[in-house]
Amino acid sequence: MTNTTAGKPLLSVGTMTRIAILAAAASILFLLEIPIVAFYKLDLSNIPVMLGAFSMGTVPGLIILGLKGLIGLLHSSSAGVGELADFIMGAALLIPASMIYHRNKTRKNALVGMIIGTICTAVVGVLVNKFIMLPFYMGAFHMDMDAIVAFANVGGVDTEWKLLLLITGPFNLLKGAVLSAVTFLIYKPLSPILHARTR
Repeated sequence: MTNTTAGKPLLSVGTMTRIAILAAAASILFLLEIPIVAFYKLDLSNIPVMLGAFSMGTVPGLIILGLKGLIGLLHSSSAGVGELADFIMGAALLIPASMIYHRNKTRKNALVGMIIGTICTAVVGVLVNKFIMLPFYMGAFHMDMDAIVAFANVGGVDTEWKLLLLITGPFNLLKGAVLSAVTFLIYKPLSPILHARTR
């Protein structure tokens, strides 16, 4: 993995070390969840992912995100489906945010990228829940959609699309906004550490 035709490593030792550290931090944060609404819980595990993407690039960020998911398989309660969904939604935030930031590394670009990434996450979150998560839980727990909606137990939400558009979408907007805000606030102070060279 570290060899190229030019004889230079694809990832330096320092980069691989930072990826490993950030993936470990993300995996630990993945275990800490804050209930928000219905069966949706907020976790901050993608903050190390975003820090890695901003400091090293989109591909290292995706590697950290993937490693977090693979480690999550060790204690998965969804046969890996939840980890897959988390990877897709995390990528929806990470890719636009990091690509826009790396075009011109300014605080304004970081903010614009994270706003666009947050919107993408909300849209992708609705689709992922519609086509991956809700069908999985319906099959795993032998529940129909009416039972899923009833289990969510949110007043006024009595159909699948109301659940997706009034709960899932706003929840992922909130999650993206929280992750972006924390990343925005701590990236600069942590930048010297994130960019430290390890040989």
